[in-house]
Amino acid sequence: MHSDLPVFTISLDFELYWGIFDRVPLEEKGRYFENTRQVIPEMLAHFEREEIRVTWATVGMLFANDWDDWTSFKPKVLPDYENQALSSYRLQNWYAGKPELAPYLFAPALVDQIKNTPYQEMATHTYSHYYCREAGQTVDQFRSDLQAAKSIAARKGAMLHSMVFPRNQLNEDYLKVCFEEGIKTVRSNPVDWFWDMNVKERLLKRLFRSADAYVPVGAKTSYKLSSLQLKEGLPLAIPASRLLRPIHPKYNFLNRLRLKRVLREMTAAAKARECYHLWWHPHNFGDSPRQSLQDLVLILNHFMKLKETYGMVSMSMLDVYHHIQKGKA
Repeated sequence: MHSDLPVFTISLDFELYWGIFDRVPLEEKGRYFENTRQVIPEMLAHFEREEIRVTWATVGMLFANDWDDWTSFKPKVLPDYENQALSSYRLQNWYAGKPELAPYLFAPALVDQIKNTPYQEMATHTYSHYYCREAGQTVDQFRSDLQAAKSIAARKGAMLHSMVFPRNQLNEDYLKVCFEEGIKTVRSNPVDWFWDMNVKERLLKRLFRSADAYVPVGAKTSYKLSSLQLKEGLPLAIPASRLLRPIHPKYNFLNRLRLKRVLREMTAAAKARECYHLWWHPHNFGDSPRQSLQDLVLILNHFMKLKETYGMVSMSMLDVYHHIQKGKA
């Protein structure tokens, strides 16, 4: 049996516009994504300085240099959503003629910087921000998407061993495909009912999910590494603990509450020798980049104190997998 360490894990859903294309026009978010592009190198500098091991679940399309490159890596089989508004492939019709917007769709230089920064794990968020629980798409279409993500990453010498399902649409039927395509670990959702993908998305569910970011509503968020199970033919599921919600520019009181909640949960995890898995999207820093970075520094400084006091360890998702695999050997 492997020993239970106090562990701090960060996974980031790196998407730029591919993550919200079905919700808001890109023309309205130029400054937002410009801020995001500027803030990522600063995040990386903080992670490198403090030796923080981070999993970057990156949409495969961000690896492309331009629309021609993007076209050359398109999967052989595209997702056949009943709701075609969910297909990111429609964006070529809208934005291929607007080169000034390309930096919010393609980010090969940022991908290189992440890959070349010590302690960072390059992982996948599928090729196309693929929705695994939407009507119409199939397991075979998902496999084709994952193979495209692997192919475009391989060109940069990146092997993809961890994955985060877009919109947290974890689909149990697709885990076998992940494993067969070399994925060793996936991020799973918190245990609370308001994160359960089988519970219909209604207002009450969203309210509980939001409230839990500020006050205790759900179950304890950290867990023993020994509670994670390696299953034959499936990737290791590593539950998320907490979404670091974006700063709300008008509600400083709530911003402080949400930060205190994260720091308290980190402390509780360290004391109990448990894993605390924090996640967010880099673009969540886009509206308030300076304050968001200040909060990140506070979180990392708190981790360093917990490391010194309780021996808390920074681990990427792949590190967690290797730790558990070693303990089961």
